[in-house]
Parts: sequence; structure tokens; C-alpha cells
Amino acid sequence: MPKVEIYTWRFCPFCIRAKQLLDRKGVTYTEYVIDGDEDARDAMVARGSDGRRSVPQTFIDDTHVGGCDDLYALERQGRLDALLAVAS
Repeated sequence: MPKVEIYTWRFCPFCIRAKQLLDRKGVTYTEYVIDGDEDARDAMVARGSDGRRSVPQTFIDDTHVGGCDDLYALERQGRLDALLAVAS
């Protein structure tokens, strides 16, 4: 099973949408709620591949996947399931 991690803010609508997609797919993930925690945000940015400070940011087996729009784009392209399967 892949290690899926997502950095969020508690009331962020994009974070909620991204988690809903993962939940619908039955994905178990670790959520890091970083509301107002600049040190945690800096750590998230350091892990990412493109310097994004926005949330959510998702990682699958330590590979930076991106934000909500990125997750939904992968889903539309039929690539999210494959990514999750390859990671497992």
C-alpha cells in the first residue's frame, strides 16, 4: 500500500475536495493540518518539487503530486489509480 501524505488547512475548500477524492478511492493517508504553522509550511515546501506554498500539497511515496487541481487532473486522465498502484 502506498504512503500518501497531504498537507492541509482545516477549512480550506480545496483541501476538503482533495481529501474527498482520496476518500472516494479508499486511500489511507496521513494528513498534516498546518493552519498558521509557518515552520510546517516551510517543511512542506522543502519536500515539494516546485516551491509551492499553497495547500493542499500531496505526496505519494515521497513523490510530490501537487495540489487539488493536480489530483483531479490525474484522475481525469486516468493516471491517479496507476500512480497509486505503482507506488504500492
